[in-house]
Amino acid sequence: MKDNVRQEAVLEAYLSLWNNRKVADGGGREVLSELIRRELLDENAHPRARKPVLEKFYLCIKRVMGSALSEEMKNAIVISYVTELERLRFRL
Repeated sequence: MKDNVRQEAVLEAYLSLWNNRKVADGGGREVLSELIRRELLDENAHPRARKPVLEKFYLCIKRVMGSALSEEMKNAIVISYVTELERLRFRL
């Protein structure tokens, strides 16, 4: 139960970093993973304007670390990005 509440808090913190990102069901870890995967693959951009995965990773981490979130939340989001990047590496 505590882990699920924590994941909801991390998801909420992640959503606070990005404009116009809304989640209808608040599904925690699975939703956060999907949002991060879509961000790293730059699926929210036009296909001709998409950036490579590592460039997106760098820009996302830079945004997270420059935010006003607590250090604990920043670390949790960065760990989520690293985890998803490792999953993508084996898929690509």
